Amino acid sequence: MKTFLPPLGIQEERKALEEMQGGSLEARNTLIVHNMRLVAHIAKKYQNADEDMEEMISIGTIGLIKAVMTFQPEKGSRLSTYAARCIDNELLMHLRNRRKVSREVSIYEPIGTDKEGNQINFMDIIESDEPDVIERMDKNRRIRDLQKLIPVVLTEREREIIFLRYGLRDDKPVTQKQIAGKLGISRSYVSRIEKRALEKLRSRLEQA
Repeated sequence: MKTFLPPLGIQEERKALEEMQGGSLEARNTLIVHNMRLVAHIAKKYQNADEDMEEMISIGTIGLIKAVMTFQPEKGSRLSTYAARCIDNELLMHLRNRRKVSREVSIYEPIGTDKEGNQINFMDIIESDEPDVIERMDKNRRIRDLQKLIPVVLTEREREIIFLRYGLRDDKPVTQKQIAGKLGISRSYVSRIEKRALEKLRSRLEQA
């Protein structure tokens, strides 16, 4: 593994961002090279995916460059936080393309209905055999992101229904009918609450 430069300090990063916004290519390159260690760190998560690590770092660097070019410091977060997500997304997109996955399915996107008429989402699908390592990593990352967001965005009842519906506590999703019986409300009411909660989460994720 290559040796990378250490990350910039807060003040150094702020100065480089200001200079880059003023048109400095040198400042842009400084931000990139001082965040290459972050690329390598994230790429190592996929070392069990039978991918060449040098190639993964190259792909991750594309995500880093995109992050540097689109970062908005006025939102209050550090570049490294934003870049980590961009790098991870770039690597996942690359791995999906390599496996000829036709499209990304988010955990809240409807993909059909079951025999009871309940809406089926990605998280309702339970792998029967050993799941693909990349899909499992992606699923786990999405769950972690949602678990951080849910307490901020949803009401107590919405949280309860989403945690039950998608098995976010014990990895055992339950149907709307089962939730209705547990909470003593109608299945249609559960469906409305679930739909409202997913719309709130979708809206917040699109703003991120």
